[in-house]
Amino acid sequence: MEQDVVVSQGKLMRRGYTTGSCAAAASKAAAVMLLSGEETDTIKLDTPKGITLTLDVLDILRGPGFARCAIRKDSGDDPDDTNGTLIYATVSSMHAGIPEEELVMQPRTASVEQLDDRVEIWGGIGVGKVTKPGLSCKVGGPAINPVPRKMITQEVLAAMKQYGCDETLRVVISIPDGTAIAPKTFNPRLGIEGGISVLGTSGIVEPMSDRALIDTMYTEMDSRKANGYKDLLVFFGNYGADFTRDEMMIDISTAVTCSNFVGELLDYAVLQGFESILIIGHSGKLIKLAQGVMNTHSKYADCRSEFLALQAMFHGASSAVGKEIYQALTTDEMTKILKREGLFEAVMEEAARKIDFYMQKRVHGKLKTGAILFSNVYGILGETAGAEELLKLHQNNA
Repeated sequence: MEQDVVVSQGKLMRRGYTTGSCAAAASKAAAVMLLSGEETDTIKLDTPKGITLTLDVLDILRGPGFARCAIRKDSGDDPDDTNGTLIYATVSSMHAGIPEEELVMQPRTASVEQLDDRVEIWGGIGVGKVTKPGLSCKVGGPAINPVPRKMITQEVLAAMKQYGCDETLRVVISIPDGTAIAPKTFNPRLGIEGGISVLGTSGIVEPMSDRALIDTMYTEMDSRKANGYKDLLVFFGNYGADFTRDEMMIDISTAVTCSNFVGELLDYAVLQGFESILIIGHSGKLIKLAQGVMNTHSKYADCRSEFLALQAMFHGASSAVGKEIYQALTTDEMTKILKREGLFEAVMEEAARKIDFYMQKRVHGKLKTGAILFSNVYGILGETAGAEELLKLHQNNA
């Protein structure tokens, strides 16, 4: 893999690649072998991050009308429960007869949202099935997230174009170890049953040492200060950056990424003498600030449903509605309920007020703070009292 290390804390740490990259690379390799009639033992994949992977193709099985292979997941210096797992793809023509030894890997769940009619994507053994609303995958379909689904589709279509294939191909993603891994993840809690999710927005796994991430954030902030910036635009990660650039049309080239470390962000901003901070973030992260939670990683705290359910009942919701919000899995699903009950504006206004309170409490009033909450489904949900003023600063800099 090219560019596979980053410097962190004075040492080199190895990047890895996501389950989504593994699934896309396996799909590409299987499609190439099916359509070319030749076996390949390595495959190149261009990731959304711009890093090119060269990956070993494993456990190859070929037959009339189909090809199957696997890519081994490598999490780099950020090992997780999927590290070392084999991610399989079987690519076949729609009329192929699949041999008996291959049936165990075959379709369990069809995708309910195809990006191109020429490429069908299915979840095989070990890929979870989505059973509850509010996630980025449709209910009833496999837990293959949007970016991996796009990557798989693009790679298979490219192979079809290269070899002049004009029929529909079926892609089955299978993770034999997924069923055993799933209970160790948050998937059961999210209503994903029978396996794990195929994930990844950049295709690359960055080393996720908390200290390394905080130091990287400090370095970004030092750079902004050294270049004369007094007002910081901040995102938690890719979702906020993409939304701000694509939907709000704001230049994000000087923004800072805080990951989950809002408390450290605010403390360091005070120390370095910045004048303002504007955080644009998904409601799933920012709602936690309304309860004073300054590390938004789910392993530390998750008070989203509690806060929104309580505020809904404070504003007139019945206990049954409060319980429905409390049991919802995502803030998008909670937002849907609030809108249905006519409580959305009142609850979001209170959420913004509390976020403003806790941010100002953390900085002791020494700089201006603002926050804008958004949803990929509903757009901008709310903003704190000072957010509009700070937003204009960054719009003027665009």
